[in-house]
Order: sequence, then C-alpha cells, then structure tokens
Amino acid sequence: MPSTQRLDATDARILLALGRNPRATAVALADELGLSRNTVQSRLARLEQGDALRSAEHRIDPAALGYPLTAFVTVQARQRLLDEVGRALAAVPEVLQVRGLTGAQDLLVHVVATDADDLYRIAGEILEIPGVERTNNALVMREMVPYRLTPLLERAAQR
Repeated sequence: MPSTQRLDATDARILLALGRNPRATAVALADELGLSRNTVQSRLARLEQGDALRSAEHRIDPAALGYPLTAFVTVQARQRLLDEVGRALAAVPEVLQVRGLTGAQDLLVHVVATDADDLYRIAGEILEIPGVERTNNALVMREMVPYRLTPLLERAAQR
C-alpha cells in the first residue's frame, strides 16, 4: 500500500540530512538544521511510525552478498490467484520486490542471482508457482540511474 503520509519542507530537510549522514543523532540533525532536538525527534518518530521511512535494506548491494546478477521478470498470472502468487514469490529469497502492473503483464518481479544458471533456476521456480501462466525475463546489463530520492527531497525542502 503506498504511503499517504505527506511530508513538509522540514521533514524533507531532516530526511536529506539523514541521507547525507544516516548515523546522525537527533541532536546532530537538530544542530545541522537549526531545529530543536524535540522537533527532530518527534518528526523522526512520526516518519518511522508511518511508512515514510523504510528499511535500510535499499542501501545494501546484493552483489556484496554474492548476487551480482539482477533481472526483472514479468509475470502473467491467473487474476483470481494473484494474492497466492504474491505470497509464493515472497517465499523465494532471491525475489527482492514484486509490483502489481496494469496492462498485459500482471507482476514485475525484481530478482537477483549468483550467475546465469542460478537465474535459470529462479525463473523455473517462478514458473512452477500455481497461477503463473507465463514469464518473461530481462537481465539488467548495467544500472544507469541508481535508486534515488534526493532530487524529490530537495524539491520538497524548497516548498
């Protein structure tokens, strides 16, 4: 479910500072931003309780864990079994993320693998899931724009 929590300019400034120094304490952030410690602490708590601040897993490179191959698998599934397919995909450790799509394909599955043979195994595992009718694999050759939110946070901080 997407976040419905709206961030204001102060929230954006706090998140930008936290992005620059993820280990910063509330006191350090308050000093850097010219805010009170209580303001920073309460806003961070609100961001963590909501769904604006996500897990730090986005910062970990799968290659460092021995998974240098990244691929996107589009899945066409039986509509009435989408939830079951999603649960089965969540049970596959190499599946990093699954997004529901509109159009001819139903799901976009972000996977990692140790090598081409491992990717072949993972693709086969996905195809074996009851409800999966067809898949298409796209191997990532290189990352051209890494995951980022800084430009959006900078825009929000200017409001």
